[in-house]
Amino acid sequence: MTSMPPPSSPAALPEPSGLYLRLWRAGFRWLYVLDAVGILAVTVLVTVVRFGTDWPEPGELLVGMVALTVILQLVFYFGGLYEKQARLGHRMWFARVVGLTFVGLAVGLVVVLPTGRYAVPRANLAAVGVGVVLVATGSRAMSRRLRSRRFGPPRVLLVGSSEQTALAASHLSETDRMAEVVAEVPVGTGVVAAVEDHGATDVVFVDDVSLGDVMPEPLGALDGSGRGVYLRVTATTALLGLRDVREIGGMPYVAIRSRALHPHQVRLKRLVELAVLLVAAPLVVPVLLLAGAYVRVVAGSGVLFRQVRTGRDGVPFTLAKFRTMRHGAEADGAARLAVVDDDRVVRGCGWMRRTRLDELPQVWHVVRGQMSLVGPRPERPELISEFEAAIPGYGRRHEIAPGITGLAQVRAGYHTDPAYKLGHDLQYLMSWSPVLDLQILARTALVLFRPGS
Repeated sequence: MTSMPPPSSPAALPEPSGLYLRLWRAGFRWLYVLDAVGILAVTVLVTVVRFGTDWPEPGELLVGMVALTVILQLVFYFGGLYEKQARLGHRMWFARVVGLTFVGLAVGLVVVLPTGRYAVPRANLAAVGVGVVLVATGSRAMSRRLRSRRFGPPRVLLVGSSEQTALAASHLSETDRMAEVVAEVPVGTGVVAAVEDHGATDVVFVDDVSLGDVMPEPLGALDGSGRGVYLRVTATTALLGLRDVREIGGMPYVAIRSRALHPHQVRLKRLVELAVLLVAAPLVVPVLLLAGAYVRVVAGSGVLFRQVRTGRDGVPFTLAKFRTMRHGAEADGAARLAVVDDDRVVRGCGWMRRTRLDELPQVWHVVRGQMSLVGPRPERPELISEFEAAIPGYGRRHEIAPGITGLAQVRAGYHTDPAYKLGHDLQYLMSWSPVLDLQILARTALVLFRPGS
């Protein structure tokens, strides 16, 4: 192992201190301030260029400028522009900022159209859009420099053959002069230990490594401790998809994570689901009451059935659903998966299981944040122990909150083998979007009209 002198400071990543530390932990980013000032400055400058100092309805214009700033920053927030970024390499921000700015301006139009008033004059929109893109892209470049000045340069651990690590180190010295190579180790060496020993902030795999050398470890430990992890783009790694490519040392690398969804995607998913619940509440609440009354008449007392299930990150919670099986269905205490024509189902309640209406009380779990409308279905802890022992990667489905419905439920049958359902769950994680969630919800609603599915 080729190594550099160990740092004089502790291996832990440095953090801000004092008041800023408390604000930083609460979610504050200076980028919020930089973007707010920049967007307001752009809208004011464009208005001054067009109207001079004689503004038409100046009070309303100022209110519109503030409203547009808020809308754009909300779109940036849920678009991931304010997430903590890796310190190494140059990310291609421009295209992403352009797309989110366009979305923000479109949202601004949708919001103001019912009122007949626009956040900024329509003739100013094109110039405002261009200015916002330039400001937002520039603020991220400025943020990168300020972060390096505050926390020091990125400390890089290169992982690979001696030839490739030497080549990568030479490229870094030419194109990423702020970066500091602290060690070079071969693949298979204790990467996590080397990171701790040398205080590395970023780990770069320079060879065409196998995913088995990276996942689930050391990626999980490195990602969990806030280190950046990168794989060099090759013919093999290109198969992973190149959505998050950055330039390091003049060469393309793809940043990898231990989780499929970024934090901003989880937040956006939660926001969309709460909006759907709010819109659907006038329909869902009466159906919930009617279904509960039906179960009380057909199945007797004990309308709700409660059972411990595994939630996000493997944390257990108590799930509620309408009882469709007779009391004492598992009197022996052994967990049993439901089967086709299960004799434990109460006569007259089978249709509720086929149409998924028995799951409707779980809407309350969605409100509380224990579940999602769409996601992998929650299983019982004792069954999950069996599945994880038999099915590699089964635990990946717990990265997000479990759902009332999911891709596996609309594509596969109720009694499909867990290994096949896992494939659908993982596809959902990698392909998630608000549109996909709405599609799955729409297909789930169709099940009500196809009870034989």
